[in-house]
Amino acid sequence: MAAAASLSHLLLARRRNPSPIPSSRAPALLPFARRRQRSATAISAAAAAAASDLLTAAPSLKSRLADGQTLYGLFLLSFSPTLAELAALAGYDYVVVDMEHGPGGIPEALACLRALDAARTPAVIRLPEASPVWAKKALDLGPAGLMLPAVESPAAAAAAVSHCRYPPRGVRGAAHPIVRASAYGLDDSYHSRYEDDTLIICQVETTAGIAEIDAIAVVDGVDVVQMGPLDLSASMGYLWDPGNRKVRARLREAERKVLEARKKVTASDGNVAYLGGFAMPNDPAEQLKLRGYHMVAGAVDIGMFRKAALEDVKRFKEAVMEIGEEEDEDDDEKNGKEDDGYWSE
Repeated sequence: MAAAASLSHLLLARRRNPSPIPSSRAPALLPFARRRQRSATAISAAAAAAASDLLTAAPSLKSRLADGQTLYGLFLLSFSPTLAELAALAGYDYVVVDMEHGPGGIPEALACLRALDAARTPAVIRLPEASPVWAKKALDLGPAGLMLPAVESPAAAAAAVSHCRYPPRGVRGAAHPIVRASAYGLDDSYHSRYEDDTLIICQVETTAGIAEIDAIAVVDGVDVVQMGPLDLSASMGYLWDPGNRKVRARLREAERKVLEARKKVTASDGNVAYLGGFAMPNDPAEQLKLRGYHMVAGAVDIGMFRKAALEDVKRFKEAVMEIGEEEDEDDDEKNGKEDDGYWSE
């Protein structure tokens, strides 16, 4: 990576020794000087190795999918950099910063991306809508990928891809010499590799989109087709019943089309997207993996905190009630003994 190479050159270049060569008038200092020089060399080598590890680019999500890995992720709706960092340290393969349903915008997303980058965990930004303006602003932050909602046709998928590419292959506005995605212009290889590194995820989440899913999956540049069970259930008239058997059957049909197309694909056939999905109470993450999903979003940070908070409050209140009942029983026994003592007297 050019940016990494230039930065490492600047950070790790060995400084010239400013000390003069010891003179023959101070022979007793030579062994100490040599030991100090060897020690400095060892420290410099260790620092160079540590810095090199930090500057080495982590494998992209696209390369990991190509290697056959199943990636497990988390949705971040809180826009909390602390929770983003914690999710990364917990070991999630990627974190989706959700600008569609979360309260944050570009500045808040940037803070989360910095936290995730520091923990070397890829960030995917879900856009509020599949538009060139939102795609341009999000991509300039330097995420590992974009998730574009409500893609319902091959034409819409092709337009979504064009939002992510510079002319003449797309319509993305060009500011690569100064934006964060190119290390503010320090990474002169960005323009030549951004298409290979950036994961483009199209959400298919309506009955119209499901009907076209096999055609959407083969659009050039679409890397992942992401199922949207909640919006699909709403579009089918089952907003409050996403586990309805008709919704499940439609999802299974869509899954089958994508997975069968991937089994038949060869290098000469062109693009066929990977399959991504959301875990649901009636369809847990482990089941998605068993059915062949390549990217699985297992939880939402808000949902995880809500569950933990409710359980914590419930545990405390139930414990207090039990303690109160035990204290009442102890008081009754104590009072009974005191009463017995009083009457016996």
